[in-house]
Amino acid sequence: MSGSSPWLEEAKASIAEAHAAGRMPHAVLIQAAAGIGGDSLATWTAQLVLCTARRPDSLAARSRSGQPGGGGGPCGECVSCRRVAEGQHPDLTAVRLGEDSQQIRIEQIRELCAELALTSHQGGYKVAIIDPADVLNRFAANALLKTLEEPPPRTVLVLVAAQPSRLPATLTSRCQRIRVRRPTRGESLAWLEGTRGPGDWNDVLDLIGEAPVAAASLDPAAVGTLRAEALRTLGEIRAGAADPVQTAESWSRSELPLRLLCLENWLTECIRRGLGASAHAPELRATTHSPSADSVINTRALFRLLDEVRELKVALAAPINRSLALESLLRSMQA
Repeated sequence: MSGSSPWLEEAKASIAEAHAAGRMPHAVLIQAAAGIGGDSLATWTAQLVLCTARRPDSLAARSRSGQPGGGGGPCGECVSCRRVAEGQHPDLTAVRLGEDSQQIRIEQIRELCAELALTSHQGGYKVAIIDPADVLNRFAANALLKTLEEPPPRTVLVLVAAQPSRLPATLTSRCQRIRVRRPTRGESLAWLEGTRGPGDWNDVLDLIGEAPVAAASLDPAAVGTLRAEALRTLGEIRAGAADPVQTAESWSRSELPLRLLCLENWLTECIRRGLGASAHAPELRATTHSPSADSVINTRALFRLLDEVRELKVALAAPINRSLALESLLRSMQA
């Protein structure tokens, strides 16, 4: 992740201070919302631990020669730092979700623990990154717990989780927790403009939330076009002017996660406006439709639909019939 990320600086300073004082914990749990750079902070931490310019012998040599010590973070330029950034360092192991998998499994953790038990290739630390750690299944979490209870010497485990509450308390209690705050809108926009250049980034963030790293992978013009098309289609479906079957088939083939975000935001706005008018609502109708001057929303049905949209977003990684699931949602919206 290029450019200055001020929302990460406090977390970096905390980790760097512990490392400089010789108090680097054997396990770090990075708590960061999706799309704000928790993965890049994990990589930065691995660079810090494995950086050859930050090793005590290198720092002592720099001090004797009058060279600067390089500050509290990794140098980012040595061979080790570059290899970590490329995911090619021999003393770094990353555990991630497998293809078409929704969980990190026990076999992956057993392989990781076996790797950590081996001697370091470069005579220093060994580092493991588990991302996302909050999808460890029960057996994988138990296997990891054994290593956390008796960690091999000179090892650092870095766990990244958007929802650490999904992890067993016995596991999180053995990690030093690093909380990453969400960036402000101003910070997000400045970072996106510095990284990607000018664009309608406000519209992108309005859709996906305060997640600038995730936003950087998107084309703001394309997102604006998609959002306008999706909202127009939702209005047509509500009015009975669009076919839910054809819409579901079309959406399921192209950018479905973004389209579901449009649907989620649309429903949220309907609920917000409906609750604002609820004090004057004489009845609840059986159908769900968008708010207008002469209509009343079935708010309970809207909340149910919103839950179903969120469940579908989570289920996208599984081999489900996306078109059929989406069709059912869209049919429920028709007036």
